Amino acid sequence: MTLHNRTVRRDVRELGALLGDVLEDQTSRRAFETVESCRTTAIDYRSGDLESRDPLATELNNLSPHQQRVVARAFTTYFELINLAEERERVRSIRTGSQEDTLEDSLETAAAELAETDVGTVQQVLDDVLIEPTFTAHPTEARRKTVKSKLRTIATHLETLDERLLTDKERDQVWRDVDAEVTSLWQTPQVRKRQPEVADEARNVQWYLENTLFDVVGEVYDELDDAIDEAVGHSLDIPKLFEFRSWAGSDRDGNPYVTPEVTANTLERQREVVLEQYRTQLKRLSGVLSQDGSRIDVGPEFEASLEDDRELLPGSARTAQDRYPGEPYRQKLKLMRERLARIGDVRPGGYEEVDGLLDDLEVVAKSLRNNGAESVVDAHVDPIRRRVATFGFSLASMDLRDHQQKHTDAIAAALEREGIDYHGLDEDERVELLTDAVLQDDPVINLTDTDGLSEDSERVLTLFDELGDWQTEYGVHAIDTYAISMTEEPSHVLEVLFLADQAGVVSLPEHCGLDIVPLLETEYALSGARRIMGTLFENEAYVQALEARGRTQEIMLGYSDSNKENGFLAANWSLYKNQRRLGEICDDHDVTMRLFHGRGGSISRGGGPMNEALLALPNSTVTGQVKFTEQGEAIAEKYGNPRIAERNIEQMLNAQLRARLYAEEQPEEAIEEEWIEAMETMADAARQEYRDLLESEGFVRYFEQATPITVIEDLDLGSRPASRSGERTVEDLRAIPWVFSWTQSRCILPGWYALATGLDAYLENGGSEETLQEMYEQWPFFRTTLDNAALSLSRTELEIAETYAGMADADLRDRFFPRLSEEYERAAELVTTIGQREELHTRDWLGENLERRNPYVDPLNLLQVYLLDRTHRTDIEERTLRLTVKGIAAGMKNTG
Repeated sequence: MTLHNRTVRRDVRELGALLGDVLEDQTSRRAFETVESCRTTAIDYRSGDLESRDPLATELNNLSPHQQRVVARAFTTYFELINLAEERERVRSIRTGSQEDTLEDSLETAAAELAETDVGTVQQVLDDVLIEPTFTAHPTEARRKTVKSKLRTIATHLETLDERLLTDKERDQVWRDVDAEVTSLWQTPQVRKRQPEVADEARNVQWYLENTLFDVVGEVYDELDDAIDEAVGHSLDIPKLFEFRSWAGSDRDGNPYVTPEVTANTLERQREVVLEQYRTQLKRLSGVLSQDGSRIDVGPEFEASLEDDRELLPGSARTAQDRYPGEPYRQKLKLMRERLARIGDVRPGGYEEVDGLLDDLEVVAKSLRNNGAESVVDAHVDPIRRRVATFGFSLASMDLRDHQQKHTDAIAAALEREGIDYHGLDEDERVELLTDAVLQDDPVINLTDTDGLSEDSERVLTLFDELGDWQTEYGVHAIDTYAISMTEEPSHVLEVLFLADQAGVVSLPEHCGLDIVPLLETEYALSGARRIMGTLFENEAYVQALEARGRTQEIMLGYSDSNKENGFLAANWSLYKNQRRLGEICDDHDVTMRLFHGRGGSISRGGGPMNEALLALPNSTVTGQVKFTEQGEAIAEKYGNPRIAERNIEQMLNAQLRARLYAEEQPEEAIEEEWIEAMETMADAARQEYRDLLESEGFVRYFEQATPITVIEDLDLGSRPASRSGERTVEDLRAIPWVFSWTQSRCILPGWYALATGLDAYLENGGSEETLQEMYEQWPFFRTTLDNAALSLSRTELEIAETYAGMADADLRDRFFPRLSEEYERAAELVTTIGQREELHTRDWLGENLERRNPYVDPLNLLQVYLLDRTHRTDIEERTLRLTVKGIAAGMKNTG
């Protein structure tokens, strides 16, 4: 059976030709020929027909500012279209693999592994697993929403051409529509003219939840249900396995624009979106459940439920009976829709909790089953029930986050009015004060008394004052987590518990409305994990809070800042070690740990294939519950297309089910002591080399001169500032622009620098390549670490990076670029040797991807360097420079 009509080569060729036609129509023949000349010159160099890139650089530099802008626009648009072609190829691969039963990491393979154990263990694994993707508004998405919308329309047309059997006339009509959309795309500004607002970011996240994941999740549940039934031979209960969360509209760390009003508006809009979805789903279900009440017995439970609704909503019940006489299911669904409409309404009768809606759906399902309509339940009722269980009444539960210093300062300011010098207390005294304050009945501070306080302190107190109202209005689960950035002491966690207690969100020992989540991201915090968490687990107030939250402790690990502080290899080892340490601490105190992995899209920020990352976690930390951030362009790439979104969700679930099973069978990994000692040697040497680089005199100036950081900081990527204080230091700079800048210059050192130094230190200390190869083959952590470094090494282009280095002062260039080059070359050599392969990467698609893209990224890089190196840029040159950043990001399919 032929599933598809096209290939990626055909899509690339025809989209490229169409863009050429649009370029000529919208500009001129001369402009088209200029772009073609740049394109062919870049290809000639890559293919070996030219000895250097000098002819290309000369051609670009000699263009007029207007021509340079056209070139930048052409290559940027090309990459946006080619990305769609590659997305379509991913879909082809998924569909073909599904049809031929060759997909790796499928739910069928997970079910087959589970089936090798007993039924009770299978059910226990299912009950343990809860996966929580958490969408953030971190500013790594370089494209405008308008541009993304046009690209999504073109993607839909490509799907039609690829998957439908069309007449010649129909095919011509689709291409006409593609032509129109590409023309409109060409005429649309690529660069934002204003900084996105927090509300824009929240709506962006909501779009993916509403338009993709809402439908996809139900399909994944159905597939797992079928796979378990077939493999295990028993009909097991499939519990809730996914819960989506969001920081968009609630993450205050470093973002002064996330106000309580913004958070309240986000909560309201998310509830409106999901309730409207449920009403629509129930309306469709009503079209299905047209059973004649006189021919079936709906059963006493259904009759009682319907009668309860009639008493609750007598007016609506009369309307339902008049509209659907003799059709009990439709009457029930009409009243369920009315109860949904009254949530948050002044009228009584709305559902108070999501459990009420779930109970009603179960009543309907049970009645249908008793009447022999099992297939109707499977096809129409269960998908709704699973969506309700997953998305609740909030669409995505919201996490609050702020920097620990903000809480400390706000509490100190409020306590000063009570005659307490909080800043003057040492850590033990702070812990004692906060504990006593939480345990006493009377409040200590007035959260509404903010006169005379700093703006930051006022914002903190006001937030907690309103948090109780939000939980009352939208339900505790809608906003029940608080992450604390830069947690380094037990008091930093107790401060949030104290503020929540003063707000009435916590009332111990009966109620705790917050999971309080320490974010451990510095080496001091990670190495002090036992000091921090052990103190909390033995604290009288915090233990009561834990009991009220089911003795589950969420702990967040910061991949981005840990990498920026320690370098790639040392950060990965530190995170791995400290995950194991945290698992031991939680086990010692009989606490269930839920790790929250603060990952970015790039390798250096914890990115890489999610299924491989989940399987590489230490067994002792795999409790079944796992949480991780999804951000920036990674959200669009993973969740923009429904089939790709479903595949991503499927791979996550496959990995987590298997990881939990492995942890059940072998709670503690068997890791050779020799391997641990090798990693300690490598990590210590790598950290020292990385820190020496960052702390070398002149390195910050080199970074500033040899990358487009100054442009990236002004790009209006997101609502949050690029640095924490506006100072130009590596420590102060946020991890996203740090990685983004190196990625643009094609020297992706955050993803590999000091790896070679670490490996060589081990070899020079008596280690062997054979041991490293053994570690690579047998230890998922080590293999994933090296494979991820290989991805960054593969995307690095030293020749292009050297061109950027040429912008730096000669003494800085001569000191730093050779150092980076030597580290790169040695790392590439070692990775291939240890992996026992010829190519850096292990993925065929990446090689094809790079071969297809590199010649087209080169002109944008060279043009960017030319514009960066100009002392004075005109307005059009400034806009072109910003456009090159967008184009390179599209070409690299990665920012930060």
